[in-house]
Amino acid sequence: MSEKNEQGKRAARERLAQQRERQRASERRRRTLIVSSAVVGVLALAAVVGLIAANSGGKNSKGEAAGPAVAPSGATGKDSLAIPVGADDAPSTLTIWEDFRCPVCAQFENAFRDSVHEMERTGQLRVEYHLATIIDGNLGGSGSLRAANAAACAQDAGKFSAYHDVLYSNQPQETDDAFGDNAKLISLSGKVPGLDTATFRGCVEDGRHDTWVKKSNTAFQNGGFQGTPTALLNGEAIFPKKGNEPITVANLKKWVAEANKGKKPGTVTPAPSGS
Repeated sequence: MSEKNEQGKRAARERLAQQRERQRASERRRRTLIVSSAVVGVLALAAVVGLIAANSGGKNSKGEAAGPAVAPSGATGKDSLAIPVGADDAPSTLTIWEDFRCPVCAQFENAFRDSVHEMERTGQLRVEYHLATIIDGNLGGSGSLRAANAAACAQDAGKFSAYHDVLYSNQPQETDDAFGDNAKLISLSGKVPGLDTATFRGCVEDGRHDTWVKKSNTAFQNGGFQGTPTALLNGEAIFPKKGNEPITVANLKKWVAEANKGKKPGTVTPAPSGS
């Protein structure tokens, strides 16, 4: 009897050990799916947004605004479609394609904003923003276009970064086209010191950069990207993961540090303000 009891105990211990290992494995899998506490669910949402973007079929390509594309001040890159933030000579470049109505873009920005700005301020990173209007094409409305034009107007005033952050911090629900109202965009400019001027208001109301925004969206559609946000570090995709590693604040800093190893930091730029 004692031998049978001992065998029974061993079997019970083995079952318990197996159960604990299954629980640990499950927990490890769960952790790998968490981008950060502020972006829980981004991976699934990004997949949905990517599918929507891939199936948009260029709905937003009709009705191009008349006249030439007027790029905002300081825009760089091919066809001047990139808005740069940070030191020109920073050793690494983060390229971001975004839509101001895109909820995953807001999750991305609100989670990584402080870390990105820190790396900009210390000359580690230059960010190049490209604006898209995918949500307008999918859901109707003009909030993506109107907000992007207003952000380009803020770039003319040298306040793109701060206004960009304000827009994402105050983003309406995806189905709410509140950003389609120029008055709303002008009201939000009051959160950025010195931005709400007659020049800025005129730029927003006149849609000065509408054709430029539409040209940027066409470049996005022709670029083979899966959805917004698209984030590339020195040309390599890092959202929602880089290789087998998910994007987190710690990983983003690590990837930039690895890319910058042995390189001199760029010229330090003023800290973004007004957000």
